[in-house]
Amino acid sequence: MTISRRKMLALAGGGVVLAATASAGATLVRTPQSALEPWRAAGAYSDPRMRALSYAVLAPNPHNRQPWIVDLDTPGQATLYVDTDRLLPHTDPFSRQIVIGLGCFLELMRMAAAEDGYGVSIEVFPDGADAARLDQRPVAVCKFDPVPAAPDPLFAHVFERRSLKEPYDTGRPVADAALDQLASSIAHTTTAGVTNDVETVAQLRELTRAALVIELETPHTYKESVDLFRIGAREVDANPDGIDFSGPQWEALRMTGLFTRRTALNPNGPSFQGGLRMVQENATTAMAYIWLNTAQNTRADQVAAGRDWIRVNLAATALGLGVQPMSQPLQEYPEMRMLYDEVHNMLAPDGSTVQMLGRLGYGPNVAPSPRWGIEQKIRKHA
Repeated sequence: MTISRRKMLALAGGGVVLAATASAGATLVRTPQSALEPWRAAGAYSDPRMRALSYAVLAPNPHNRQPWIVDLDTPGQATLYVDTDRLLPHTDPFSRQIVIGLGCFLELMRMAAAEDGYGVSIEVFPDGADAARLDQRPVAVCKFDPVPAAPDPLFAHVFERRSLKEPYDTGRPVADAALDQLASSIAHTTTAGVTNDVETVAQLRELTRAALVIELETPHTYKESVDLFRIGAREVDANPDGIDFSGPQWEALRMTGLFTRRTALNPNGPSFQGGLRMVQENATTAMAYIWLNTAQNTRADQVAAGRDWIRVNLAATALGLGVQPMSQPLQEYPEMRMLYDEVHNMLAPDGSTVQMLGRLGYGPNVAPSPRWGIEQKIRKHA
């Protein structure tokens, strides 16, 4: 994650960080190494399942929890499970967002296999599922067939895909034609809505801004995020999941003690107040929105939403557009209820479920997010 010099100083609450920047030398330019290796290693495996899965681990997922575990014991098959130690019980109490992330994983795996000349049949939740909680039952059984499948043009953008969480250029509108292309990229059972209407965009900017404030000012939901902060390259390499704060600015703040998990939890401190300002400012730079609805809210619907969300993300990348999930008003914990109802009344008046909402715009290029390699995600048997 990168921030401007101005925002760094706002977070730090003063100029002392400048002295650290001037004197800390090589430490400040340290960047994660092993945490970014999966982006370089994708495709470098002899087993076609491992090749496809090595791309799938690059999929977007909530809080970068990477909750996938894969069993390869059956030849020609990959069985996907959820790592129940990587759930988000406070912000995602029914694990709806986690399942959406698993859907992104499955679609990226399917695309990679097709590129390699394999079709993949995917059966989701073959042993059933609990709507309230995830358990040890398989999420999907994926059978690889060496009968060529048609390559997907969106796959060409895998390495450039990002969830762009920076401010967008408010002087550059998103054209109707681009929104139409995004909406047409879905291939599963969701329906897509898009808007660049000035009044509607203004309403959604305010709604998502308010939802971010609720998430940060609600102690149990905010602490869930802070517990997953990875501050500085050393922490990111040691645990390449969670929320990445790496780069020279963050190393400087870490070294001076101005930004730690403890300081971040102080609601009156500069870290918290600066972070609160930053996320609100980002939210108010949205230039358009896209959302994905499903008629119901079954686990299969959530998987389909994830499969279509990665397609939207890749299609946006192809167009040079930034996209950031704005999931806060879709979260199902009590403190968010009013905004949850508001966004559904606005975007799903037919009674469907809004599974994903994303802000769109043009912004800077950013580095990829850290990842665990696929080797760490294969189920080990005694």
